[in-house]
Amino acid sequence: MANKVAKSKTTVLIGGESGTGKQLMARAIHNMSDRKDRPFIQVNCTTLSEQLLESDIFGHEKGAFTGAIKQKKGRFELADKGTLFLDEIGDLPLNLQAKFLHVLEYGEFQRVGGVATLSADVRIIAATNKDLKNEVENSQFREDLYYRLNVMKICLPPLRERPEDIPIFVEYFLKKYNQAMGKNITNITIDTMNTLKNHSWHGNIRELENAIERAVVLASERELTPDLLPALIEGKSAEEIEIGTSLEEALLKFKRQFITKTLAFTNSNQTKAAELLKIQRTYLNRLIKEFDI
Repeated sequence: MANKVAKSKTTVLIGGESGTGKQLMARAIHNMSDRKDRPFIQVNCTTLSEQLLESDIFGHEKGAFTGAIKQKKGRFELADKGTLFLDEIGDLPLNLQAKFLHVLEYGEFQRVGGVATLSADVRIIAATNKDLKNEVENSQFREDLYYRLNVMKICLPPLRERPEDIPIFVEYFLKKYNQAMGKNITNITIDTMNTLKNHSWHGNIRELENAIERAVVLASERELTPDLLPALIEGKSAEEIEIGTSLEEALLKFKRQFITKTLAFTNSNQTKAAELLKIQRTYLNRLIKEFDI
């Protein structure tokens, strides 16, 4: 589907859980298109406040707001003749959704604080780990923008649904980190591969890459063995805590496992992990130190 859509200017919406490779898919579509020699500009819709995000996308004029000391081109303008990739489009504020819909339909926009109407020839690729249809039903996402984005949708399945791909990814990441660290690990034991195939991979490919990187760092021999994957082995389930362990100790062990698993899922982003765990980030940081994670 990516091959077929790459040659057109059609808007693409990429769906999938965090860590499945949505950004890589967007870059692949760009690189296969006739725009491959033009800019590939990325915007993350979760990292900036609404005002700064609007300025980031559309640019601003001098004096448009406090701190706007000179004119600035936005990413939409910088992506002219190329591709604009909007990551986590589901988090785009509602006010900006209306403005972005206008740009999608007419190719026209204004810088923040400006009056001149500008235009740009931009191919839009958006990605989200949210169910946008559900967001529409909950009035968190504009229905008209959803249908405008959802012209061609590519869904990336989670890694746990394609275990046959795991050996391919392992081989790739092993080669990558062998080169990066000057190592020559050439063998993966059957038990190690089975451990990797049987893991649930809530963090998907990103979690797998982290696991292989850690294993290469720890490896002193020329093969990967299960003991180099402690986070995977420890995090299987609370059922594997030995009978005879005190409840207090078991709870502490489970807490450490669950925090480790959540951090792997968020690619070690403590702010996101704290949100998922529903605790303060400062408290999470204290637990990380306490459990020596």
